[in-house]
Amino acid sequence: MKRTGGAPLLAQVIGLVIVSLLAAHAISLIILFSLPPPPPEAYRLSEVAGALTRTGETPTIEGRPLVTRLRAGPPAPAPPNRRRGEFRERLAEQLNVPPRDIVIGEAAPVRLHRHKGPPPPGVRLRGRRFEDAMIFAPFEVAVRQPNGWLTVEPKPSFRWTSWQGRILLTLLLSVLAVAPLAWWFARRLSAPIVAFAGAAERLGRDPRAPPLSLPGSGEVQAAVAAFNGMQERLRRYVEDRTAMVGAIAHDLRTPLTRMRFRIEGAPEELRAKLAQDIDQMEAMVSAALGFVHDATHAAERTKLELASLVETVFDEAAETGADAAIEPGERIVIEGDPLALRRLVANLVDNAVKYGGRARGRVFRKGDHAIIEVDDDGPGIPAGEMERVFEPFFRGEPSRNRETGGAGLGLAVVRALARAHGGDVTLHNRPQGGLTARVSLPL
Repeated sequence: MKRTGGAPLLAQVIGLVIVSLLAAHAISLIILFSLPPPPPEAYRLSEVAGALTRTGETPTIEGRPLVTRLRAGPPAPAPPNRRRGEFRERLAEQLNVPPRDIVIGEAAPVRLHRHKGPPPPGVRLRGRRFEDAMIFAPFEVAVRQPNGWLTVEPKPSFRWTSWQGRILLTLLLSVLAVAPLAWWFARRLSAPIVAFAGAAERLGRDPRAPPLSLPGSGEVQAAVAAFNGMQERLRRYVEDRTAMVGAIAHDLRTPLTRMRFRIEGAPEELRAKLAQDIDQMEAMVSAALGFVHDATHAAERTKLELASLVETVFDEAAETGADAAIEPGERIVIEGDPLALRRLVANLVDNAVKYGGRARGRVFRKGDHAIIEVDDDGPGIPAGEMERVFEPFFRGEPSRNRETGGAGLGLAVVRALARAHGGDVTLHNRPQGGLTARVSLPL
C-alpha cells in the first residue's frame, strides 16, 4: 500500500524552531508589559562626596559599592542641564572645591528629593524637610586633583533583584511552554528509527517478515521504500541460492541411480567400495534436500516451554541406547517453531554422542535470552576450526566413513535454525576435556 509522505523533515525542524522562538518571545513580551520596570540604582550626593575623599571601594547605605580611581584626564562631560548643574554645585560645596573642578560624565539623570527627619551629614536642611540630590547609575563623576582626576563610578556587580527574577521566570515559562512541543516532536522523530530497528531485528529472525509500513515525512517514506526493497532482494537471493542447491542435489540422484546399476558388472572387491561411495553421496544428497526443505518451508511459530522440548529430545535419544541425560531446568517460555527447535537439539545431541561418546544438557535463563548447552567428552575442536565446522559439508572428523564423518550439515542446520529464531550457536572447548555447544535464543 502506497503512503503519501508528510511534510519534509527539514520543514518540520524549521517549524519547531520558529514556533519555539515565537512562544518564548510572546511570553517575554507578556511579562515585560504586565510587570513594572525595575527601579533604577540611585546614589545620594553625600555617598558620592564621601567616595571622592578616598580611593578604592566605598560601600553605600544599600550595599552597592562605589569605586574611586585616580586618572590622568576627566571623562567626557554629559550635556549640561539645570539638575546636573545644581548637583555639581552642591557636590563642589561639600568637597570645598570650585564647581569648574568637577565633571559629570555620561548622561546620568539627577533628581532632588525632600525627606522628613534629621538630614545626613552634609545635606542642606530647609524647614522641617531636607533636600538630597540623587544621581542614577550609570554615571562617572570626577574632581580635579593636583596629580590628576579622581573619578567615582558604581562598581559593576551581580545582585539578585526583581529584574533577574523576571528573566528567570521568563526562561522557566518559555521552557514549560515549548517542552511539550519538543517532546512530541522528538517522539515523532525517533519513532521511525525505533520502527526500523524492530524491522531489522525481525528481518534477521525471519527473511519472510511482512514489509515495513510507516507514516511520516518524505525522507521516512524513502527510507521505508529502500528497506522494503532491500528485504525483498535478500529474500529472493536466499531463495534462489537455496533452490539452486536443492535442484543440484535432486538432479544428482539420477546419475547416482545409474551408477548403482552399472557397478553390478564390476569385480566384487571394487563393487563394495563403489557402493559405499554411492551410499555416502546419496546420504549427502538427502541431507542437502532436507536442509533446503527446512530453509524454504517456514512453519508457524507458537509459544512453547523450552525445557520440556529439550528434555523430550534427550529422553528419545536415551531410549535408543545413546548415553544422553539432561539436568533439571527452569520453566522458560519462548516463541518458536517446535519442529525446527527439536531438530536443532537433536542435531546437537547426535553430534555429542557420535563424536564425544555421551551428551549432557541443560537449559537456563541468562538476561533476556534462553540458553541451551550440550556437553560431550570428545577431543574438542581446534581453535582454527571453531567457525569452519558451521560451514555446509565441512567435516572436522577426517574419516570418510558415514558412521563417523557424517554429511557435514548438522551444525550448519543448527546455526541456520538458531539464527532464524533471532539467536545463535557457539562452540567452546571445555577445560576438563570435551566440547560445549551453546545455543542462545531471545525470550
